[in-house]
Amino acid sequence: MTLVTLEQVLQPAMKDNYAVAGLVTLGWEDMRAFVTAADAEGCPVILQAGPSCRAHTPLPVLGKMFQYLANSVSVPVVAHLDHGYTLDECREAIDNGFTSVMFDGSRNSLAKNIDETAMIAEMAHIAGVSCEGEIGFVGYSQGEKSAGTDPQEAAKFACETGVDAMAISVGNVHLQQDKEGGLDTGRIKEIETLTNVPLVIHGGSGVPVTQRTQLATQSNVCKFNIGTELRMAFGEAMRNAVNCDSSRFDRVTILKETHEPMVMATRRVLSAFGHKKRG
Repeated sequence: MTLVTLEQVLQPAMKDNYAVAGLVTLGWEDMRAFVTAADAEGCPVILQAGPSCRAHTPLPVLGKMFQYLANSVSVPVVAHLDHGYTLDECREAIDNGFTSVMFDGSRNSLAKNIDETAMIAEMAHIAGVSCEGEIGFVGYSQGEKSAGTDPQEAAKFACETGVDAMAISVGNVHLQQDKEGGLDTGRIKEIETLTNVPLVIHGGSGVPVTQRTQLATQSNVCKFNIGTELRMAFGEAMRNAVNCDSSRFDRVTILKETHEPMVMATRRVLSAFGHKKRG
């Protein structure tokens, strides 16, 4: 299929009670494994270019890569800018074929976050592109601390920005390597009663798999961002490929051996989000 917008995959997910994975990409090898896994599972997938990915590969190149991969499979694929921090960055993504942008104004005051997110959402919608915003601040493992989402502020943010998806801070943390945490389901339910927009969990790698499934099928959480978990799987596959023969030096040969392990790891992630394979 060709690329689709975030709205086009999240609205059916909210209606039919499942979630879509936003998979954090770093290079060709993981991107290719992600769409291969999604095709095998028969589910949509969101390819995400975050700050570290963009520092390694320019947005115009990433846009072409995402487009090529979307055309190679039979499931919907979203090309998503993750954690865009400026209007110019979001505009560049839109100009280069991205079908969704996430503007992160979560470190700003509520008023500034609303104003800037609304402006970027309007720009995106004029271009036929979706927009995700963040209210509350999702912190980092061993780094900045989170500031939980206030449900009343979330309602105001959703209403005044017009975003297609809203990232919330409810106990989730970026870069968490274990799954020993858990999300504040009470706060999620309170946010749900005041809003009607698909909710997004950043730092999904740290959420226990059973809770991912429960929220995907029983709440308005329609998107889980998964990065660390799959980066760890890639690192393990790479180490195994390198260590099995210390005389090898051809990176194409080595990287080729990461593909199947990454596909299997990704399929395990995707299968937990409640999507029923059609046909």
